[in-house]
Amino acid sequence: MSTGAVIGPDGLARCPWGLEAESMEDYRRYHDTEWGRPVHGDDALYERMCLEAFQSGLSWLTILRRREGFRAAFADFSIAKVAAFTEADAERLLADPGIIRNRAKITAAIGNARVAAEWAPGELDAFIWSYAPDGPRRAPRSTADVPATTPESTALAKELKKRGFRFVGPTTAYALMQACGLVNDHLANCHTRGAA
Repeated sequence: MSTGAVIGPDGLARCPWGLEAESMEDYRRYHDTEWGRPVHGDDALYERMCLEAFQSGLSWLTILRRREGFRAAFADFSIAKVAAFTEADAERLLADPGIIRNRAKITAAIGNARVAAEWAPGELDAFIWSYAPDGPRRAPRSTADVPATTPESTALAKELKKRGFRFVGPTTAYALMQACGLVNDHLANCHTRGAA
């Protein structure tokens, strides 16, 4: 697989993962319309945090294809609603074939909602965005130029854990930062870089 931008069938250059053959349409749509664009709102950021945690150890395609199942199972990722989930809800989730049925990740998602529910409205958004790097970075020319973690993602993960969040290590925190537009890791020649 190429590490630089790749020209798709529509003639547009994209990050190579946005054109993986087996899943081109799913990845291309996510890459072109969502990944790297700023996400705000406590519930929206909570959703992304959960999905990044569930992705740990799996391909992102697995999460993308189950996203609607996750939304249905987790009450559209309403922090207030998920924070009120009971043990019966956790058991229901473990039996739900529309999501990743991992007890530790399900427990973390519910626990993280309970932590976030204690925060003031907008506080989670402001907190996560406070870790966005200052100023623009040099655009990566290839995927080899894209880090797995950064000092900011390490600091974000450390502070989230300190405040009671789980399944938010530095790599997951950096994936969240990439997905939610805190950093722009679209490759320099990628047609969506300027839109992100």
